[in-house]
Amino acid sequence: MCRSGRRHFPARSFRHGGKSQFLTAIKHICKSGYMEKESTIEAFSALAQPSRMDAFKLIVMHEPEGIAAGEIARMLDVPQNTMSTHLAILSRAGLITSARQSRSIIYRANFGKLRAAINYLLKDCCAGHPDICAPLIADIVPCCPPKENAMPERARSDAIMVKAERTV
Repeated sequence: MCRSGRRHFPARSFRHGGKSQFLTAIKHICKSGYMEKESTIEAFSALAQPSRMDAFKLIVMHEPEGIAAGEIARMLDVPQNTMSTHLAILSRAGLITSARQSRSIIYRANFGKLRAAINYLLKDCCAGHPDICAPLIADIVPCCPPKENAMPERARSDAIMVKAERTV
């Protein structure tokens, strides 16, 4: 089992080699990047439908508080049962999380999963020529950069060390 916690091959296909062959195959799949690729495909597949893409963007806009499922359906003018199906698909892909608050289910974006999918695509970007990727990276820089004091202490000290190294 890999990060997703799912088994992608039925155990019966490894009967002749036993459990050790099955575990060896799973380790190989994890190291090969297959699981990362499958996870990325699943994330982008979930977003490959207009209502789901709109719902995901709406959920992202309502961070960090989150937004109720009924409110999403109302704002997008989609029947609640249809929206429930769309949210379930986004949730199975790992792009959103849900939590019950009283009688409502509040949805929040899982930025870790989104970041992992984007990083998978950009990991080997430009074959060592950063000038090719510079415009792409500039386009995905957030419109609202994080505040200096919002940085965790370790990241802040690392950033200060890097700045100091540049000036020396």
